[in-house]
Amino acid sequence: MVTLRSRTRVRPASRAVATPAGWPRRILLIGGTSEIGLAILAALPLQPHTEVLLAGRDAERIRLAGAALPGRVRVLHYDATEPDAHAGLVAAAFADGPVDLVISAAGLLIPQAQLDAAPSQAGLLVETNFTSHVTALLAVAAQLRRAGRGTIVILSSVAAVRPRKANFVYGAAKAGLDAFGRGLADSLHSSGVRVLLVRPGFVIGRMTAGLRSAPLASTPEQVGAAVAAGLAKSSGVVWVPPVVGLLAIVMRVVPRPLWRRLRN
Repeated sequence: MVTLRSRTRVRPASRAVATPAGWPRRILLIGGTSEIGLAILAALPLQPHTEVLLAGRDAERIRLAGAALPGRVRVLHYDATEPDAHAGLVAAAFADGPVDLVISAAGLLIPQAQLDAAPSQAGLLVETNFTSHVTALLAVAAQLRRAGRGTIVILSSVAAVRPRKANFVYGAAKAGLDAFGRGLADSLHSSGVRVLLVRPGFVIGRMTAGLRSAPLASTPEQVGAAVAAGLAKSSGVVWVPPVVGLLAIVMRVVPRPLWRRLRN
């Protein structure tokens, strides 16, 4: 059973109201405390009547995060490790009307050395970064397909291009998510539903605190701005920064013996 906790700060507006310039009127963020997810919301031109549904485990943290957003904010309970509840979460999100934009941002980063010492943690990482997106987004896709419209944003990573020994479990999970996102986009082709796959490089934020920054690093705010720009266009993939897309081409062709020598 999915628990719906309402944190509505303004009396709900009529569902007939539409945001200017075709921007979404109802938005679901799966991973309601995600730094990048919240940065995407901050980069969008949210209106006072926009309804934002923040889905996550810690209702108080989500409430505090939502207080900085314009519009109406509601909190839904979501746990990446409860796949049987994900369909119920999606049903609750769509119960009051169509959702125009779904951002799938649940994520977890655990150092590879820690995963080597505790394989169960590797299972948790894969479940959070890959499996949970699959179970939730298949339910989302079914709702949007019936509506004949909507957009899904999936936070992948340049790590999906080619896993490195320094974080190969994380890279493998992102590779699975990236493949799922591409397949989902193909399955929704001509349905009126769009999938936007986001592939940032190293992002400086809470999740990477204590890690040595990589070249071409970005901030959550930069990712948010890039996603907002991609949504305004017809993009299917957004690289952040754009030059990371060129780096990915090089990554694919580096000989494996040389690739193994990379420390980070």
